[in-house]
Amino acid sequence: MTLHRRTLLAAGASLAAPAAALAQAAAAVDLLLVLAVDASGSVDQVRFELQKQGYAGALRNPRVLRAVASGPTQSIAVCMTQWTGLGMQARTLGWTRLSDQASLDACAGAIAASPRLLFGGGTSISGAIDQGMELLRDAPYAAERRVIDISGDGANNRGRPASLARDAAVADGVTINGLPILSVEPDLAEHYRNQVIGGPGAFLIATDSYANFAEAILRKLVTEIATRVQTPGSCAVLVTAG
Repeated sequence: MTLHRRTLLAAGASLAAPAAALAQAAAAVDLLLVLAVDASGSVDQVRFELQKQGYAGALRNPRVLRAVASGPTQSIAVCMTQWTGLGMQARTLGWTRLSDQASLDACAGAIAASPRLLFGGGTSISGAIDQGMELLRDAPYAAERRVIDISGDGANNRGRPASLARDAAVADGVTINGLPILSVEPDLAEHYRNQVIGGPGAFLIATDSYANFAEAILRKLVTEIATRVQTPGSCAVLVTAG
């Protein structure tokens, strides 16, 4: 190799290293969070709006900003998807970095204004988890903690068992938390506890009705965002709003 070529390669490497380090630093967040919202047949338009507005209201709450600010990078990234039956999922919010009240408000506004894209088709929690994994793999940010947040009012009845999708996600280091809505299936919390949630620090917060969804999701988001130390197993924390 000629001296000239070695000089050019060294110069290129010296320029690339800081650029790569800067790109990696810019992409770092404390948490990657997929918000998966039930749009199955049991969710009428009123119930769907209560879910959507519940997420939007929670993101505007000062408690969520304090949770975001408590982490090392003082930022998280979220995306949102609607889900129903097998192969029926639709992303409604692309990956969005949240770091201050302005970004939280903008995200809340985008969620509040987003249309419903799916109607019916069964309830495939396993499909929602699998899509959540795809979204996490495609995220333009990097985080040590990756979480899929499943909310819904029915047990898995399409596709492979939810536990198989959960186990595959957990094996990849992902945590799955749950927010079962008990208005249709009163025993749904047990299904989520045994078949859906898993991974380090996993938990569920159940709400007895759609009317109390907003308070439940606020508690859940604050807990998810602020959690720092995670244990190897999964633990369920059941809190019924109302």
